[in-house]
Amino acid sequence: MIEALTGTGLAAAAGLNAYIPMLALGLLSRFTGAVSLPAGWTWLENPWVLGILGVLLVIEFVADKVPAVDHVNDIVQTVVRPAAGGIVFGSGTATETPAISDPGGFLASGGWVPVALGVVLALTVHLGKAGTRAVANTATVGVAAPVLSTAEDVSSIALVAAAILLPALVAVLVVALAVGLVLLARTAVRRRSKRRERDPLRSAAD
Repeated sequence: MIEALTGTGLAAAAGLNAYIPMLALGLLSRFTGAVSLPAGWTWLENPWVLGILGVLLVIEFVADKVPAVDHVNDIVQTVVRPAAGGIVFGSGTATETPAISDPGGFLASGGWVPVALGVVLALTVHLGKAGTRAVANTATVGVAAPVLSTAEDVSSIALVAAAILLPALVAVLVVALAVGLVLLARTAVRRRSKRRERDPLRSAAD
């Protein structure tokens, strides 16, 4: 059960930002005793891998906050984020952390099922994030992009921290994330409708 919550938190984090959970696992495993990756996943702590992930994180951090560019980035990330979700779910469920002292069970077996679950979870979060962002950008003419992107990065970090330190909190955070995306989408739709009512000519052009 704990392993499943850890994997869920990491995969959900990857759905928001592919590189934060991967980089966190690699850095914590390489430089601290908080995470001990199993043999099949130790490549995450390789210096070259960490360097590449760091560069990609910086690119993602900037691109996701620029209106229009963030839309292109979301299209590219439709492949990257689910793949990252599969990696972190598979590695996370078999990793020793402060909450998991003896990984075991079906999800920690190292098979394809944990990876597949991570892909589905991350893809679901990514599609919700991308869809909500598109509506919000339209409603605010792109002004919301940097604010929402920052909130997503913070949420990704919080999910990673909970997954590693306090997996029981993951369920609460995932529910809060889902509710937040739904409420944000509804608010953006209402705001876009009001803009159309005030300026029907511009709305027709859009």
